[in-house]
Amino acid sequence: MSRHERVLVDGPDGKIEVFVEDHENASGLALIAHPHPLFGGTADNKVVTTLARAFRGRGCITLRPSFRGVGGSEGEHDHGEAETEDLLALHDWARARFAERRTPDGAPLPLYLAGFSFGAYVTTRIAKRLAAAGDPARWLVLVGTAAGFVEGMRRYETEAVAPDTLVIHGSEDETVRLANVLAWAQPLDIPVVVIPGADHFFHRRLHIIRDIIHRAWH
Repeated sequence: MSRHERVLVDGPDGKIEVFVEDHENASGLALIAHPHPLFGGTADNKVVTTLARAFRGRGCITLRPSFRGVGGSEGEHDHGEAETEDLLALHDWARARFAERRTPDGAPLPLYLAGFSFGAYVTTRIAKRLAAAGDPARWLVLVGTAAGFVEGMRRYETEAVAPDTLVIHGSEDETVRLANVLAWAQPLDIPVVVIPGADHFFHRRLHIIRDIIHRAWH
């Protein structure tokens, strides 16, 4: 069973809206970041909700925050800097909120991080900070990752991530070229799963994302 809830969490610069779906027999926490807020990105984006369903299917409590300036989240867009701080604050809130939930061996629930496009970029920043703080994520799933120069004259210095990170990209992505992601992944020795014919928003191929996650789950 699951329960949906919209929560306003205190963040560094105001409220952070997050959509939480609890899981009765939770096996993990999954924090999922949406695409660029200035280009229509929201927590209800279809790729984001597909990621959430995939993680719920594996027993995770899912959290889909709205970046600052979107929905009920306060503050202004800050190109990933303040957004990173917001999601770190949300992580701390979730750890406290679900502190009593434990794995069968009594450990805290493992953390999974996922993001789409700009959200994937922010996710790499969160993963780096959490690892440095001694609370690394169990696993990362990055979809349509913003890396290098992308449409709209934006440039992203995407952080290095763990070698087991699942990176999914569309062969026909015109927003973030596949070559950008390959150039980022190559020195990290990270494989990139390419979905043939998929554009940036994975139209008509969302089910493939879900299937890839289930097959790669660990």
